[in-house]
Order: sequence, then C-alpha cells, then structure tokens
Amino acid sequence: MKISVIVATYNRMDALNFVLQSLEQQTDADFEIIIADDGSKEETRDFINQFKKSSKQAIRHVWQEDLGFRLSKIRNLASAQAKGEYLVFLDGDCIVQPDFVSQHRSLAEEGYFVTGSRALLSADLTQQILSWAHWDFDRFLSHLLIYRLSSGINKYWPLKIKLGDGHWRHYKKFVWRRIKGCNMACWRKDALTIDGFDEGMTGWGHEDADFVFRLQNNGLIRKSGSWSTEVLHLHHQISDQSNAAENARRVREKILAKTTQSSKV
Repeated sequence: MKISVIVATYNRMDALNFVLQSLEQQTDADFEIIIADDGSKEETRDFINQFKKSSKQAIRHVWQEDLGFRLSKIRNLASAQAKGEYLVFLDGDCIVQPDFVSQHRSLAEEGYFVTGSRALLSADLTQQILSWAHWDFDRFLSHLLIYRLSSGINKYWPLKIKLGDGHWRHYKKFVWRRIKGCNMACWRKDALTIDGFDEGMTGWGHEDADFVFRLQNNGLIRKSGSWSTEVLHLHHQISDQSNAAENARRVREKILAKTTQSSKV
C-alpha cells in the first residue's frame, strides 16, 4: 500500500522545515510527500526546491494563488496528484514522531478512515525547538517530562505509550469532538467518492468536520488515531475565524438533511 502524505502549508518555512525533517526520519519510508501550498510566497518555493535536493522521499509541491484561506481546494488539488492509495493529511506546523507513517499504515483498513490526534506545544517551547539546528526526536523525548511539568506540552503518556487497533477506536455515530484536519487519513478512492473537501467552505474552520461527516454518511466507519498517531502541533497565532460560523452552519445543514431523510425511511 503506497501512502501519500499531504502537508498543508502557508508562509511558514521554519515550521515546514522541521515537519519535513521529521518525515525524513520515518521508520516506514514507503510514502511520498505532497506539499499543498495555499499561496505561499516565492521564498517557500525556493526552500522546498532546495530541500528536495537532499531528501530521501519523493516530494511534490502543489501551489495555488493566494486568494484567502482555501485549504479545501488546495487539499483537493494535492489529492488529485497523489500516487498513493491511502492519503494522510498533515498540517505544515505539525511535527511527526518517527513511527507516524507506520502507525497510520497499521490503522488503515478498508471501509474505515482515521482521525488522528495532536499534542499542543506552548509558544515558548515552540520557539525553543525551532531554534535547534535540526529536528531531533530523541532530544525532544528525553525532555518530555520536563516539558509536560512546565506546561510546555499538554500530553505525556500518549507520546510514550502506543496502543494497537481494536473496536474501541470505532465511533458509532458522527460527533464533532476530536476531529483534527491536521492529522487525518483515508483511502484515496473514498475521498474521490465524496468529491473531496467542500471547496465552498472558505476561511478557517470546520472543513474537516464536513469531510468526516460526508465520509461517515457514505457508509465508512470513523476510527480514532489517539494513542497511536499523535503529532506535535507547534504554536501559532489564532487564525481569522470570521467564516467559522458560516462553515459550521453548512455542516449542520447537511447533518439535518441526513437526519430528516432517515426519519422518513
């Protein structure tokens, strides 16, 4: 099974650099990287071209013009170029553990998709890590308890203990909780069946919930990736959330339509 890791980015080379470095250090190297760029400036393109020269992985850069926050569209454009059967969606400010790809591979199953999990890093710890000469997971892990006790990170045990697959991971119905588009995976054919992410949802917020709802509405079972796929989410400024309410309304409309339809059957 070939995996395509789709990394969304926008004008944040320092974080993207460490994310790509962490992908270089995977124990499972059978994957490609597609950088889904929502209109970054030329400096990002130059950085990616330079990084590709020494990378062990196949990397492609898919770019669209900066016309505002259009994450859904750039993810769809990147997915269209994916050669993998299985898509793992990742944000360009989420550093991954060395077993990230292998853990997603172990959870991949026909008829299912995975919503992963994250550990949040404080602004101070983010600045500290990005000041390192390069990403070093062993160095990070050796200080994890200190980071946790000093509130530099909001999780400890899920980064130390990995749990296997099982029915306990399955969601029986749609819930908004714990949907993180920064760490999510599905079969490419399943994403194509529902026409990918809803490009009508622009601006920050809830395009991931909409994607999850429509996958479940199409008969797929959501599987939790917690205690298995945690990513390290670097701190960033809060995005413009002016479209969030409208995006949430669109999702609720689809849920209501499904509920109404089911009640008539």
